[in-house]
Amino acid sequence: MAHKISSFLSFLALILAALELTTAVDYTVTNRATTTPGGIKFTNDIGVEYTTQTLDSATRFIWTIFQQNTENDKKNVATINVFVDDMDGIAYTVNNEIHISANWLQGDTGITRDSKAGFDGVIYHETVHVWQWNGNGQAPGELIEGIADYVRLKAGYIPSHWVKPGEGDRWNQGYDVTARFLDYCNGLRDGFVAELNKKMRDGYNDGFFVDLLGKTVDQLWDEYKAN
Repeated sequence: MAHKISSFLSFLALILAALELTTAVDYTVTNRATTTPGGIKFTNDIGVEYTTQTLDSATRFIWTIFQQNTENDKKNVATINVFVDDMDGIAYTVNNEIHISANWLQGDTGITRDSKAGFDGVIYHETVHVWQWNGNGQAPGELIEGIADYVRLKAGYIPSHWVKPGEGDRWNQGYDVTARFLDYCNGLRDGFVAELNKKMRDGYNDGFFVDLLGKTVDQLWDEYKAN
């Protein structure tokens, strides 16, 4: 009996190891601005290990938000590479490469050794761009950015400058405005953002909102504003 239990536990361990292997993603973090004030700040206050941990947490959180429970649901991404560069702006992502501005790191006083919330939020936002579907390039950029900020919102990394719920001029204004609107839509149908992202695997049109919520996106925006 003991031998059977031991064999079963060994088999279970192999299954768990296989599952872990199929969801494993490698992360590389390279500071290419080591001599700049922002690059020095990254080395001293953030570091490679913390960034790698945040990337892994972000990836697993994104899979949960997008309800991507199998390998077929996800993009085939084996490695995510992060570079800290001497550049303007905050960050940008191309395919599986995330570029973080050392100039931004230096100027953001909220990023300290004890509080890295601003950095975490940017990492979560940019990591979404690695994993989300973009309708084969047909989806509006503002919606793509809004979905990334929606994930950031659900993770709890909300900057003080974000608009409040209900604010904004149009649903596809992008970033925080669109994120707040998507959060409203997800409240109407739990899992809406995950289903919308799934639909965007092969293409995009505004009719996806009708398919999922029974109303046009403009009707939903008017109701959102009224509420």
